[in-house]
Amino acid sequence: MAEPGQPVHAGRLLSVQTGRAAPLQAGGRRILSAIGKRPVTGPVTVQALDLAGDEQADLSVHGGLDKAVYAYPHEHYGFWQAQRQAHGVSLFDEALPPGFVGENLSLLGLLEHQVFVGDTLHFADCVLRVTAPREPCFKFNAVMGFNTAARLMATQARCGFYLAVAQPGTLVAGEPFTVVAGRRALSIQQAIMGKLAKHLR
Repeated sequence: MAEPGQPVHAGRLLSVQTGRAAPLQAGGRRILSAIGKRPVTGPVTVQALDLAGDEQADLSVHGGLDKAVYAYPHEHYGFWQAQRQAHGVSLFDEALPPGFVGENLSLLGLLEHQVFVGDTLHFADCVLRVTAPREPCFKFNAVMGFNTAARLMATQARCGFYLAVAQPGTLVAGEPFTVVAGRRALSIQQAIMGKLAKHLR
């Protein structure tokens, strides 16, 4: 097990996304959601509570100091493309654009079993701390187009993770990052499976 403060992994920031709150038809009702994110070119300012230009409609699930930024492994996108096709949402194996699952940061090279609560992601001009897995809700079903998507995200541990801003600065799509170990007591995969087990009791 890596000691706290030791570099343990490296990856790349594929894309940075922000979004504004907009009406979303989900679960038979019309709600306000900022799940729709679009890629941003050039440097993006990272602030204590969010990325500049990003809105968070429901602060109970995304927002605040511990959930300022949401990151998602881009490696999972092929899985969601296949699921949408299998559920008849998409007739073709069409590529999903970065930000489709609602993430601010699309990452390459860092999956849920490889990252732990308390680890820090070190970019050239900012540092982000891993805090918790995403717990998907009915809004994710609406975005994906089939009503078991949220449960599938949790059971498959393809949930991504939230980040707190340890050192504000800027982010740029394409830049590398290094993961520095925290206490490494609980991986994001273990955290989401633990939360799922509680819901199934």
